[in-house]
Amino acid sequence: MTARFVVQRNDLRNTQWAESPTAALDDGEVRLRIDAFALTSNNITYAALGDAMNYWQFFPTGDPATGHVPVWGFASVVESRCPGVEVGERFYGYWPIGDDIVLRPEGVHPGGFTDGAEHRRALHPIYNQYVRCSADPGYAADREAQQALLRPLFATAFLIDDFLADKGYFDASAVILSSASSKTAYGTAFCLAQRRSAVKVVGLTSPANAEFIRALGCYDDVLLYDDIATALPEAASVYVDFSGDPAVRGAVHRRLGDRLAYSCLVGATHWDALDGGGELPGPAPVLFFAPDQAGKRIAEWGPAAFQERMAAAWTAFMEPVTDDEKPWLTVVSGQGRHAVEQTYTALLDGTVPANEGHILRA
Repeated sequence: MTARFVVQRNDLRNTQWAESPTAALDDGEVRLRIDAFALTSNNITYAALGDAMNYWQFFPTGDPATGHVPVWGFASVVESRCPGVEVGERFYGYWPIGDDIVLRPEGVHPGGFTDGAEHRRALHPIYNQYVRCSADPGYAADREAQQALLRPLFATAFLIDDFLADKGYFDASAVILSSASSKTAYGTAFCLAQRRSAVKVVGLTSPANAEFIRALGCYDDVLLYDDIATALPEAASVYVDFSGDPAVRGAVHRRLGDRLAYSCLVGATHWDALDGGGELPGPAPVLFFAPDQAGKRIAEWGPAAFQERMAAAWTAFMEPVTDDEKPWLTVVSGQGRHAVEQTYTALLDGTVPANEGHILRA
């Protein structure tokens, strides 16, 4: 038997574990044991935007009312009927929360393969790539946790920074990041800070996370949510919304009005309030879809140059993240169904400390 974590799509708190018999492989298929995966607020965003952005379609349950929340992590081949993919090999990629998965590799090459399952052909290819760890120049066995927790988030951060720079920051002098303690937000702040003050970087956060954010050193200013209406500088600004909180979005829009040059929606950790906010002054929020910016740059720079630039940024980011004295991230490991459920609920409730990253195995 194999088990999967299943979520009701219209009620993210309604979950269960579904068991099914282990099916025999067909020719061309491989079975991988899911060894370790990250569970962060990013995965809550996947669930909250599951219908709008097709995240539920990657690992369908067969029931349109339920879904598997996708996660990033590592898996090992335990059975193979596909030439070029051998038992014992380890891959980094996109998985459901569960025991194992059957994939149908296509385009197998030294670096990995693409899952060629029919239901994934129309989905964005960036999520269908599986990277062979033995051939991944960015892989380090002792940093698997950081890779699972931060690499997909940092890729988004890198692309947000690149998008804003590409647009000349919409002629703004400041970039305001909500949920500034989130991993994607401070990854973005880190990238923006590397541009040597092209714009001022302002982080918005709660009192509980303010000290952590200030200690990171990549924000020029840190403001509490309650101070937006009185203390947010009334300068031409771009707002990057990492939480989808309508109250914060509304406060920023009302404070800046026409001074808000662009409003960008990235995350949805406030999954239960996505439709709130009503009519707001200033520009309408625009959803940022990282694969679109990646596709643009891959077409312009070429795949190799794109990977080189992102790898260089990732390497620089890893220095403060793994600093011996004051690391930006503390890895918390867990195993079993209870650990998965507990972490998932804490993420829904927003109670996971900003400096923690959870690595799990079902």
